[in-house]
Amino acid sequence: MSGGFQDAYTYCLRDHVFANAQTGNIVLMSQHFMLGEFVEGLKYLLPVFFFALGILIAEQLGARRKKLSVHWRQIIVVAEIIILGVVGFVPQQYNIIANVLVSFSCAMQVQTFRKLNGYGYATTMCIGNLRSGTESLSEYLRNHDRGALVKAMHYYGIIFVFAIGAGIGGLVSMQYGYGAIWISCGLLIVACILMNRKYLEP
Repeated sequence: MSGGFQDAYTYCLRDHVFANAQTGNIVLMSQHFMLGEFVEGLKYLLPVFFFALGILIAEQLGARRKKLSVHWRQIIVVAEIIILGVVGFVPQQYNIIANVLVSFSCAMQVQTFRKLNGYGYATTMCIGNLRSGTESLSEYLRNHDRGALVKAMHYYGIIFVFAIGAGIGGLVSMQYGYGAIWISCGLLIVACILMNRKYLEP
């Protein structure tokens, strides 16, 4: 839900740049570069670069998880909350800074949270989830394997929740402006609390 919210927020309020959908950013970047509009193209290139940087940092942190005193995924969520909290204060003339921060945050999230009930998935984009869900549905239709149907419903459920977050994000962003991103912070705080309860259990 938070991932969908963030994508709608940056697209609606921050110069029509995608926070998560880097394919869209690459398409728009390439169009502007081919037209010789290098400054316009740069506003799409930088989020792509910072998305890659976010994945790199999250992966490095995960590789060092045994040396950490708290669960490394909680560190990522707290970092996201702080980064997105800062974004809410970034004025319009610095939209490019806001966009790279949100893309960086989204990348850390997508790299860190990659499984749900044992199923690989993406928290901040839908294309892979749609492919996996439909593949599982096809398997169910072919073999009547109930497990495949359950798997398909997991993926479609994730897409549905993402879409709800995006819809809310678009409406709230247009109504309340740049501080709307703090709602995403609230969602992540809830996630962090739930993680804390889980990891503190014996």
